[in-house]
Amino acid sequence: MYLVYADEQGNVFDHPSLYGLARSGDMIVEIMEDELIPLPDGATLVGLPSTRPVGLDPESGEMQSLPGNVQAVGALLPQGFTRLCLPGYVKTDKEYKLPLFGYSAVVWNEGKFYVTARLTDDPEKWNPLNCDPLELKSQVKRMREEYPENRLYEHLSNCALGYECLTASNTFLNRWEGAVPVSYSCNAGCFGCISEQPDDSGFVSPQTRMNFRPRTEEIVEVMLEHLKTPESIISFGQGCEGEPSTQAKLIIDAIRQVRQTTDMGYININTNAGLSDHIRGIVDAGLDLMRVSTISALDDHYNAYYKPRGYTLANVEKSLLYASEQGVYTSINYLIFPGVTDREEEIEAMIEFARRTKLRLIQWRNLNIDPESYLGLIPKAKGDILGMKQAIEIFQEELPDVVMGSYSHVPPAELKRFKNGIRNA
Repeated sequence: MYLVYADEQGNVFDHPSLYGLARSGDMIVEIMEDELIPLPDGATLVGLPSTRPVGLDPESGEMQSLPGNVQAVGALLPQGFTRLCLPGYVKTDKEYKLPLFGYSAVVWNEGKFYVTARLTDDPEKWNPLNCDPLELKSQVKRMREEYPENRLYEHLSNCALGYECLTASNTFLNRWEGAVPVSYSCNAGCFGCISEQPDDSGFVSPQTRMNFRPRTEEIVEVMLEHLKTPESIISFGQGCEGEPSTQAKLIIDAIRQVRQTTDMGYININTNAGLSDHIRGIVDAGLDLMRVSTISALDDHYNAYYKPRGYTLANVEKSLLYASEQGVYTSINYLIFPGVTDREEEIEAMIEFARRTKLRLIQWRNLNIDPESYLGLIPKAKGDILGMKQAIEIFQEELPDVVMGSYSHVPPAELKRFKNGIRNA
């Protein structure tokens, strides 16, 4: 399992003698063989600027950082894969913040790249290689011509073609989960937000947040265009917007109008779920799926990252429980970070949170952040760090009725019948 590194031009090399190492939080650790899988299709290798790769000399057992103008290499994984370790590196510039991506450790073995990761869902639907750029451009052109006054299609065309967002692309390709952003405002100040950063944060947002309030008719057009198959999903709450529930009235009106026209497909919201009254109204309007973003079930950790304005983690729990009891297929967008998510106290708290909220699905998502900045923000570990592989296995054992996945799922048929029974009652 040989060390992988890159030169300043981006050429990637495997070291002839040093073994690759990884990081768990701020600790350099050895890589276990059962933590490795072949680098999956759709993954991308990237250099980590201002870093120096660290490897292990198998003869002396000592760690060594490579000299010269080289940098560590990490893998960016497609959806369906959960990282188990960070790349093994030390920073050469302590002030430099890595771009906002989720880096995984990579090694070279027997003619192949391997990555510290675990398959947690079927990657086929979200494999970037399955998005034909020519077909996408054609569909964007068609939709823009068919709905020339709809600003959402104009906005989403940049997300699809410029940022290569697969959810936005799905909106034009009329497949699987599509996007319908609605909000330019947010009630949280997430550390490392991918769409909006304060000037003094030191981070560069990889995309631009929407800057207008859509009309109800624009939202309805996008929803009706997408909800044409039984398994189609249209989702509020995208990376290019703030918190969708801050525009609850728009969402409620749009859902009601759409459901007067069709019962096809599923309506989803990706939300922080802090505005409990707003979420209740959206659920009652006819919401089918709800995915709640969280990084922890511990208040001090949650508050340090999300910086909630006007709500608490208790509000999030209240929203999830209400939605679950109304037959909504609830999940969490669990932002995981090796060396943090796998702490004993984090595991125990999240398992109890899942039980109390009657959670149905956990989406294991790799946190896109500069590791040093994040670790300096959150509380220190109080218990043992078990490793991400063991952490996921504990969740599977303790929560046998909760699906472990990586993206939104269509709910089982019996849940939809249960939800329709509540609505009819």
